[in-house]
Amino acid sequence: MSDEARGDYVLRAEGVGVRFGGVRALHGVGVGVRPGEVCGLIGPNGAGKTTLFDVLSGIRRPDAGRVVLDGADITRRSPVWRARHGVRRTFQRQQLFGQLTVTDNLVVAREWRGRSPAHRERAAEVLRECGLDDLAEEYAGALPVGRARMVELARALADPPRVLLLDEPASGTTSTERRHMAAVIGHMAHQKGCAVLLVEHDVAFVMELCTRVVVLDLGTVLAEGTAAEVRADPRVRDAYLGTREA
Repeated sequence: MSDEARGDYVLRAEGVGVRFGGVRALHGVGVGVRPGEVCGLIGPNGAGKTTLFDVLSGIRRPDAGRVVLDGADITRRSPVWRARHGVRRTFQRQQLFGQLTVTDNLVVAREWRGRSPAHRERAAEVLRECGLDDLAEEYAGALPVGRARMVELARALADPPRVLLLDEPASGTTSTERRHMAAVIGHMAHQKGCAVLLVEHDVAFVMELCTRVVVLDLGTVLAEGTAAEVRADPRVRDAYLGTREA
């Protein structure tokens, strides 16, 4: 892909490779996300999805390739630097501060800017947007899984993000909660211009929400295209159904 063609990506991994000893977790992976889109990243267990998120968010430095934000190489930038420049991430395992209220969980996400009453005002605004204002003074550790997942998403939105990396955000949620979450994510992308890269095992959730889907398998990009194109790709069906020839 030419440099000109890459220009519309706000965040992109280019030729990224990661090894764990003799195991190749990622090899030559190029995945990017554009402002205003929700891009799905799917693949079988062990395909390298979370490893790629670790690279994009700065938790892991790749053995090859680079990470680019707004055309600048940020491969050596820390997770804190990336977060302060608008790259936010959620994790497979819940990462809420259980002994803090829901509001305080959102306030914490903004305190790098210094203490200010505006942080609580922003937290209240985000909770309203996410339909969580009734939980404002509840302790995060007492929430059921589905509500906790929504609070994690709200915290990622508390300091307005440019890029959202969502790692299995719908895990443990009900169908109603998933629809609600999809509406919030879609609003952030389509109305506020946020770039969203989404890892999720619920393929139906991905296909309904995402305008573009990338499939990872064995550490490489297997397919990329619209949801319809990816769904019809026989290589994708083989990877998921286990019919690949040995």
